[in-house]
Amino acid sequence: MKRAVFPGSFDPITLGHIDILNRALSLFDEIIIAIGVNADKKYMFSLEDRKKHIEHAFKNQPKIKVKTYTGLTVDFCKAEHAKFILRGLRNSNDFIYEQSIAQTNSSLADVESIFIICIPSLSNISSSIVRDVIRNGGDYTKMVPSSVFI
Repeated sequence: MKRAVFPGSFDPITLGHIDILNRALSLFDEIIIAIGVNADKKYMFSLEDRKKHIEHAFKNQPKIKVKTYTGLTVDFCKAEHAKFILRGLRNSNDFIYEQSIAQTNSSLADVESIFIICIPSLSNISSSIVRDVIRNGGDYTKMVPSSVFI
């Protein structure tokens, strides 16, 4: 079985994440959306809400599972018998950042990173931008799936 892990904090999940996942479905038998937990990070949405938002967004997609984890992503991949890490790239800065992580992950475990480039119409969206729009009372509804609406 070709299983991939799509790691992130998903605070919140965006339409860019949704696009990457939908486009990756044909590549894998199963994709685990892995919500990383970092005790030092302050989140806008609780872990339970983030998980619920994602599960609702993919409720009709049996190839997608949602799990949470702590620690190294490669250790989570090993525990889940996943040979691939899926990542979305919005721009060249994302690639430079992700390249080092992919190389490190490859040296730590037998895990390959697969990059999918975001479609141009969604490349400006990031979770941090969405959080800023929400904090300042802006309209974020065109940036996230309906499951995130407060």
